[in-house]
Amino acid sequence: MFSNKIKIFLLISICLIFFFATYQDLNSNKVTVIDGDTIHLNNEKIRFSGIDTPEIKQVCNRNGKVIKCGIEAKELLTNKIGNNKVKCVKEGVDRYNRILAECFLNNQSLSKYLVREGYAFAYRKYSLKFIEDENYAKKNKNGIWGMTFEYPWDYRKKN
Repeated sequence: MFSNKIKIFLLISICLIFFFATYQDLNSNKVTVIDGDTIHLNNEKIRFSGIDTPEIKQVCNRNGKVIKCGIEAKELLTNKIGNNKVKCVKEGVDRYNRILAECFLNNQSLSKYLVREGYAFAYRKYSLKFIEDENYAKKNKNGIWGMTFEYPWDYRKKN
């Protein structure tokens, strides 16, 4: 019995050491928005995990009018951040060596904000975290849900 307690203690200790060794909290007032789901923070390229936004050159259609929805997604994020401090919690690294993170402004998830506003998709291939927010945007026809669009992952395959 004493041996089991030691094993449990060691397992918990190892898990805590691993968590604190891999946990990285990034924050800064100096943020550069690259596109709707990518920023530079402290000279690190950060890709928002769990979401996907239209590409910069991607366009959508609203009532017969061409809308630069990739630019709109970037502008929405840029305006939301302004000159405020952004805090990101690292969740991993992608195949392009970008940091994958969820980033926050005043404790509000920027990813959740973009999805609810209708300018980002819940990237179901990698996460189920923002599906409820996407359903909200879709139901209310927010952002690109009020337009004719192509999913960013389909657009990238073609271009």
